Amino acid sequence: MMNRLIIGLKQAGLRLTPQRVAICQVLAESKDHPTAMMIYHQLLPQFPTLSLATVYKTLHVLKSMGLVHALGDAGDGAEHFDADLTPHINLVCVRCHRVVDFDERLVHEIQHIVEQRSGYEVQGARIVYYGLCPDCRAAQRNGKESA
Repeated sequence: MMNRLIIGLKQAGLRLTPQRVAICQVLAESKDHPTAMMIYHQLLPQFPTLSLATVYKTLHVLKSMGLVHALGDAGDGAEHFDADLTPHINLVCVRCHRVVDFDERLVHEIQHIVEQRSGYEVQGARIVYYGLCPDCRAAQRNGKESA
């Protein structure tokens, strides 16, 4: 997955700096659907001269090339990014704003049904469910504000 992102940056004419390669690595390895700010803070100790603008520009290029999905606001006012382009469901916690993937074979079946019944050739989809994650549900049961 990381190679796909790096090739995309090359095709966009961006220099492959160590910082941009690290941004691609974070995206490729992350299951957390990071925001630009999360990526920035994760890489800052390793790259003290990294600018937030570099993170945003890199993410924008990858998004515009269709190499990452932008999940939008998870209730925290920030755009979350996902480099996993395979069909899957995103689960968003409305309390702690965690975003996790839920792989489900039914996603493929739903896509097939939509194509058959609509005549569309589906080129992409986003299925997002909002609710409380197990940690926040437990905290709520225990009377706490958040996990």
